[in-house]
Amino acid sequence: MHNQTITIISGTNRANSVSLQVAKIYLGLLKKRGFEAQILDLSGLPNDFTQSALYDNEGENAQFNHFREIMANSDKFVFIVPEYNGSFPGVLKAFIDGLKFPQTFKDKKGALVGVSAGVLGANLALSHLTDIFNYCGMNILALKPKLSGIDKVLEEDRINNACTWSY
Repeated sequence: MHNQTITIISGTNRANSVSLQVAKIYLGLLKKRGFEAQILDLSGLPNDFTQSALYDNEGENAQFNHFREIMANSDKFVFIVPEYNGSFPGVLKAFIDGLKFPQTFKDKKGALVGVSAGVLGANLALSHLTDIFNYCGMNILALKPKLSGIDKVLEEDRINNACTWSY
């Protein structure tokens, strides 16, 4: 059993998202290989966290603080990143902005997985997010799976087409 905690972040607050389904697949794969892993689903964020938990209100929202603690206590991250309007969801950026800087990500490792109904597999989203995490001091793995055409290949507990995985 590996003793580092990996947190898989479903990068949208949309309920019952494709990103969450992919996160659950990743969780199963990691656990099967003996890793300690957990999912952090952004759909559980407090609706008002951008007002009640960020900037001058840092530390004031107990529900958001729970998310901050999970992230701070994680050793590694896997971000499942859906493509929204040519980039990643704004809620993911706001979430990152609410975490302790630079402690949450500095010198930790992260993996990014793009999810898209289109053909590019959230390529631009992953590029934008890589820039942010580089700034935060996180070591991002160079290999970034891009799950394109996800709406055609996602089944409940697996991705049914190996050709979907592009790099």
